[in-house]
Amino acid sequence: MNMTAKKRDELAARQRLAFQLNPVAAGCAVLLAALAGSAFAQEAPAAAPAATQKADDKKDEAKKDDDKVQTVVVSGIRRGIEAAISIKKNSSSIVEAISAEDIGKLPDQSVAESVSRLPGVTTQRSRSSGKASDVSVRGLSPSFNGTLLNGREMASTGNARSPEFDLFPAELMGSVVIYKTPDASVVGQGLAATIDLRTVNPLDFGKRVFAANYKKSRIGIGSGLPEGKGERYSLSYIDQFADRTVGLAIGLTKYDENGGAQRKFNSWGGWTPTMPYQGKDVITPGGFGADTETGENNREGMFASLQYRPNRNFRSTLDLFYSSGYTSLKKTGLEGAVGGNSAGGYDPNGVLTNATIVNGVATAGTITNYKGVIRNHLESADDDLKTVGWKNEFKVADWDMVTDLTWSKASKLSSRYETTAGLPGNATTLDTISWTGFNGGNFTDVKYSTGLNYADRNVVKLTDVMGWSGGVSSPQAGYLAQPKIDDEVKALRLNGKTALEWGPMQSGTVGLNYTQRDKSRTGQEGRLVVKGGNPYGVAGIPGSAVETAGTTSIQVAKFDPTGSLGTIYDLADKVDADILNKLWNVKEKVTSLYAMGDLDGQMFGLSYRGNVGAQLIHTKQTGAGYVVDQAKCTGNTAATCPAKYVEQGADYWDVLPSANLSYDLGSEQVMRVGVAKVLSRANLDDMRASNNFNLSTSGPYPILTGSAGNPGLKPFKAKSFDLSYEKYFGNKGYISLAGFYKKLDTYILRVPRPFDFGPYVTPTTPLPATGPYAGKTTGLLTQPINGDGGSIHGFELAINVPFSMLTPMLDGFGVMVNHSDTDSGVELPTAGFPNVNTSSVKIPLPGLSRKVTNLRLYYEKYGFQVAAAARKRSNFLGTVSDFQDNQQLTFIKGETIVDLQASYEIPSGWLKGVSLYAQATNWNKAPFQEYTVDPNQVTNKVEYGRTYHFGVNYKF
Repeated sequence: MNMTAKKRDELAARQRLAFQLNPVAAGCAVLLAALAGSAFAQEAPAAAPAATQKADDKKDEAKKDDDKVQTVVVSGIRRGIEAAISIKKNSSSIVEAISAEDIGKLPDQSVAESVSRLPGVTTQRSRSSGKASDVSVRGLSPSFNGTLLNGREMASTGNARSPEFDLFPAELMGSVVIYKTPDASVVGQGLAATIDLRTVNPLDFGKRVFAANYKKSRIGIGSGLPEGKGERYSLSYIDQFADRTVGLAIGLTKYDENGGAQRKFNSWGGWTPTMPYQGKDVITPGGFGADTETGENNREGMFASLQYRPNRNFRSTLDLFYSSGYTSLKKTGLEGAVGGNSAGGYDPNGVLTNATIVNGVATAGTITNYKGVIRNHLESADDDLKTVGWKNEFKVADWDMVTDLTWSKASKLSSRYETTAGLPGNATTLDTISWTGFNGGNFTDVKYSTGLNYADRNVVKLTDVMGWSGGVSSPQAGYLAQPKIDDEVKALRLNGKTALEWGPMQSGTVGLNYTQRDKSRTGQEGRLVVKGGNPYGVAGIPGSAVETAGTTSIQVAKFDPTGSLGTIYDLADKVDADILNKLWNVKEKVTSLYAMGDLDGQMFGLSYRGNVGAQLIHTKQTGAGYVVDQAKCTGNTAATCPAKYVEQGADYWDVLPSANLSYDLGSEQVMRVGVAKVLSRANLDDMRASNNFNLSTSGPYPILTGSAGNPGLKPFKAKSFDLSYEKYFGNKGYISLAGFYKKLDTYILRVPRPFDFGPYVTPTTPLPATGPYAGKTTGLLTQPINGDGGSIHGFELAINVPFSMLTPMLDGFGVMVNHSDTDSGVELPTAGFPNVNTSSVKIPLPGLSRKVTNLRLYYEKYGFQVAAAARKRSNFLGTVSDFQDNQQLTFIKGETIVDLQASYEIPSGWLKGVSLYAQATNWNKAPFQEYTVDPNQVTNKVEYGRTYHFGVNYKF
């Protein structure tokens, strides 16, 4: 007893010291000390008999085998639900999971849609397609998630670290697990969550399985525009050979979609200028862009898994994943300034006439000198992702060892054709534009009409309409950008686990993970100039097609710009500070050492299990890019805009302690506690070394200003605490209530900060001549920096039960419903986000919807499967890609989306194994809507209509 008291005193002293050093480490120490004290009080004088130990070993093996079987999915809604519940129930951490209802069949059309139905998880729809794309967990933006494939980090085709979910066809996924609390053995963690996409393991199946699927789609139903169509094919094959020592799984999928037309309207951020009319200033619409868009999306995907297990002491698994796709978006529409000042060098100011004024607002009117720009743009991209992983599991003495090699490479070549048509720059007779129904804020409801017929090819021509690139000296009748992303990830992981007999610690794991990443953005951009050399040159618009400009009733000439380079246009390569700022290369070397102990014991009369551990991470990073002195950038060629290629970097250490405990409260009730320190690394483009600057005279005094990336940028960091209560009903259902709190220690902000441009200033660089910065090289540089954080907290309620638990009369019926309420104390300065227009100086945390609710009702019996689902999220600050391929923040209005599905599986006869199904997504035709300040004043609206899917599946 004296020795036990001494140990307790030592542990208490360590606890106090840990608390002084690190609150999260202190939390882990408190848990560990309490567990150790409980263990010392239970110390037995003698070891367990050998027979008992062998029996326990057999129980452990049986449990491991049972866990493997529970993650295997066979068929049906209930099987998918029960497999997901089993993953959640048996995890030591707080996780959410989905599992395929059948081989190659997640509950929805995409991985993103499926995970968006989980508690605390939601998605942002793509502005261009209307499909779920970016995944947010617990109110944090998608960049805060770590995304893994079979536990491995992957390359990506965008600026972010994690790959887009569109690259993972749902048919190739067996399950998805979202770690809301990490443990020390999970690499590639995210601050919000770690999303692990999992394919199947062939040796976990008891027999050969073959499944084939065909699906046909109708897209854009009820939008009032031409429909789109699509076809999807998938094939899955799983088998075992050589007395079940060799396993093989292959999955293939292919789909082709030609999206239905979408009507879009953008009010230029809700711009409402004032114009003089009859001696008074009145409010008018500022301008708009209205497009009708059609998309194409083709993808081929493949995964293969080859396993070899000659005995229980060795298993080798080779995983291959490949995804290749082509996407395109054709835009046809009209844009131009209505009121206010001109929108280009060839656009004179207009005059307001024939106006109706109500409370200072021109509810109707006509403006002269209008120059409309017909847009026929084509945005396309070819991408591919290749990932190879080789994992070996074997025993060395008392150690279970794992080696895992990963190679992943992604590339994406984009092309953005922009063409302009209308009246040439030297036109003297211009147009008029009229409107009705304007009240000062209902931008998407205003009706417009023009004096000219923009569908008449005798009137409108391909030309430099506005002089946007400088006019006569630099004509621009269009634009072509071809950026290319390349990303390569190489990783090695070594892991060892052994049994321990130290109090409640039953086993210990130590490991090392080394990841090397090299990502770059290259490419070229240039002006499209009408052939012939005339700066006011015009060319006829090919074809005879016409289109309605978005939600307006205005008809415009339509053509496909593919092939126009060389026949209609010449390309004038363009180099300027903005273009060079988007070219970069980032390299990372991350070494992670980790140790974790698995716990199993009793405390306060309650059985518990869990883990405690830590990661020690060393990061060495290098960012490269171009520095441009804009004073020396006198043109838009390489010769007239010289740039200097620079590299900078940093290296640093991080310590991430974590602990997870699951208490058995009896009657299948579990209380889970998780405490950890977590991080998310910055987006790679934020770590570029690009830098451009000039002399700004627009403020109160002259000063050097610039913008840049930050090669020394460190990760977002937070301390997290999670508490969850879960009541299970076998694997049939559960009820859970969870709360969480994250203290953000550091948040990456884009803010102006004092900076000395001395190393980049040349004798020709103009310096401030007056004011406090006269003659000085110091100024303000806007770049991402590590600033102070804030906090985020919330709760999640989930109910997932079959109604047969209430009464046998409702056998076959069930419900899945969850609700999350999240709040944040984080506010970001608008100065760092110039494209967010708001009357406030602060903006909320990007990706945060205060309230998110999901509901899924289903019925499954006698071969029939019917489900209706709805997901609702409140207003949030989202991320979209602008016309220059830059990611920008925008306020997105809350939405409710309803999906339906039904299927029937033939139970017997020669068609046994065949199932027919139908699905409808976005049944309620919810639009995508953006706003600037007031959610009731929509500034950008996209209508998608419904999508129908019809298919047949065959499995044996």
